[in-house]
Amino acid sequence: MLDKTRLTLVITRREVRDQFRDWRIVGPVLIMALLFPFLAYYGAGEFIDLAQSNGAQIGRQQVFPFFLMIVGFFPLSVSLVIALESFVGEKERHSFEPLLSSPLSDLQLFLGKLLAALVVPLLASYLGMAVFLLTVYSQGTWWFDWVFLLQIYTLATVNGLVMISGAVVISTQATSMRAANLLSAFIILPMAALLLGQSVIIVRGMTGVVWWTILGEIAAVILLVRAGVSHFSREAMLGREFDVLDLRWGWDVFWDAFLGNARSPLEWYRYEIHTTLRRLVLPVFLVTLLLVIGMLIGASLSSRWEIPPEVVNRISLSDGSIQGLESARFFEAGNVPVVWLHNLRAILLATFLGIFSFGALAMVALLAPLVLTGFFSATMAQAHVSPWLFLTAFVLPHGILEIPAIILAGAAILRLGATMITPSREYSISQAWLAALADWTRVILALVVPMLLGAALLEVLVTPRVALLLFGH
Repeated sequence: MLDKTRLTLVITRREVRDQFRDWRIVGPVLIMALLFPFLAYYGAGEFIDLAQSNGAQIGRQQVFPFFLMIVGFFPLSVSLVIALESFVGEKERHSFEPLLSSPLSDLQLFLGKLLAALVVPLLASYLGMAVFLLTVYSQGTWWFDWVFLLQIYTLATVNGLVMISGAVVISTQATSMRAANLLSAFIILPMAALLLGQSVIIVRGMTGVVWWTILGEIAAVILLVRAGVSHFSREAMLGREFDVLDLRWGWDVFWDAFLGNARSPLEWYRYEIHTTLRRLVLPVFLVTLLLVIGMLIGASLSSRWEIPPEVVNRISLSDGSIQGLESARFFEAGNVPVVWLHNLRAILLATFLGIFSFGALAMVALLAPLVLTGFFSATMAQAHVSPWLFLTAFVLPHGILEIPAIILAGAAILRLGATMITPSREYSISQAWLAALADWTRVILALVVPMLLGAALLEVLVTPRVALLLFGH
């Protein structure tokens, strides 16, 4: 184990030494680390004065942590350039071939390059934040909390890891620096959104949420490293010379996987769907477990947030009846397409999020209805209404179709996202992903769409009547 670690660090030392020798890297890094903190301190003071002069209730304990995070993030932007250049740059300089004859494995080479791209920018980030803190301390304008300071330094580290991991994965798959730079938009845009969310959290002082954000980013780093290692091959990199967008080839691979070996629609429905469901056994189990956890989380949240008074007043605690349900418009059959299309849009949105997050964000989107269900069930219990009666009246009638549809859709999305981090010896990364997309399409068209249609019919025409039967006067 130690020998493998030493070989990995050999690549890291070589790369870091070359970076310190290149003034085009060291110069901008030092400028951002030593000059930008003073500009940030001046900007923070001006921002506070402007906000307070306009009557805003904002103080240094809110603004300075935000600017500290920005100071730490700016030097990390250099890591994106270094990481994008790590593999494809070696290939363009014709210095990649000697590495093929080295005793390094693909994993050691990948991790060595990743660590090398992180060292210099991360040191600059730490230095910049230290300069900012010393400036603030010398002026006596703000004193930091040690726990909050630890969180911001940790955030800077995991932000750098996320960017570098994604950029190194791109560098292993790109055929030129031009292609790598164009693909970097898939890193810059999510990181910009992430930084915006972190800014809100920092300004509001939500220290508990910061730790969850850090854990989420660590999970993202693990997935990105797993994806890079799974699909990295030095020989394959040397064999790729041009990026060709062959839509016809992609369609043929997808269509062949979608049809399978079926010779008729009935045979396709009987055998191919059965084969697809067997491949989804583990994802189905995981999604089901997550949905149960989501309901438990929702139930736990009921003790922290109460139902608004105007809603509580509609519950008669003496006999458990709900007033005004008779006036609901759910009985109108014209609302069936509305409910059906709403559920389909939610599935498509979850699929889109899952593609770019290895399935993780899709699970968050699909968990939301179950979290609300658990929340309202526990709230009914607090209002002396049986939660089992509530679930039977408002969830069970259409849930017998909707919940299995959510589980099947979530399993297909999870497998589609996991394909990016699952090594495949038989197929390339694009072929494996297109095959998983074919499985997703099969599940959605053959099972999820008709099940959601049936659930919409039940939700509009049956569930309100069951609720009136059980809760009405």
